[in-house]
Amino acid sequence: MRGVEKYRTILNAAKQVFARGGFYNSKVSEIARAAHVADGTIYLYFKNKDDILISLFEDELSRIIEEVKIELAQQSSAAAKLARFCEIHLGLVESDRALAEVIQVELRQSNKFMREYKNKRFMGYLTLIAELVREGQEAGEFRPDVNPELAMHMLFGALDELSTYMVMAKRRHFDVSQLAKSVASVFMDGIAVR
Repeated sequence: MRGVEKYRTILNAAKQVFARGGFYNSKVSEIARAAHVADGTIYLYFKNKDDILISLFEDELSRIIEEVKIELAQQSSAAAKLARFCEIHLGLVESDRALAEVIQVELRQSNKFMREYKNKRFMGYLTLIAELVREGQEAGEFRPDVNPELAMHMLFGALDELSTYMVMAKRRHFDVSQLAKSVASVFMDGIAVR
């Protein structure tokens, strides 16, 4: 296995181990075993377990941002883009339950992440929402008096809470398309020009 391949294998193993046993209960040796590498190999790529968790988040988020940008470029209006953003966000919970559990539950239990993490990628993801609101304002679709940054936090907060509900619910499958339409509709009815 080459370096980049091994790095990704370790991250994928960590995702499964963290989702199955929880971040605090998981050991680096379990990640190494799941990745089929020696324990010491992990430390060639990561400083510690927190570093693995944060790297997993950053790596996945980079991939997600690129996919979201491609999808949004195919939509014709800011409202359609915002609705599609909601659908993609919630769809990630359904399509990769292990990743969703790590992000919605385990990541928030890392003191290092909650205290020290200031990542530009995460802000880049959030900023996509603010940019869509601005685009809608410029096109006359959304009210001009709405603060795009405040709207960004409000919409992400709703999607984040719903994502946590989806992860924690006993039911395993949701109609993501319908949930996304509901969130987008409630949100946009509040910022649409009347």
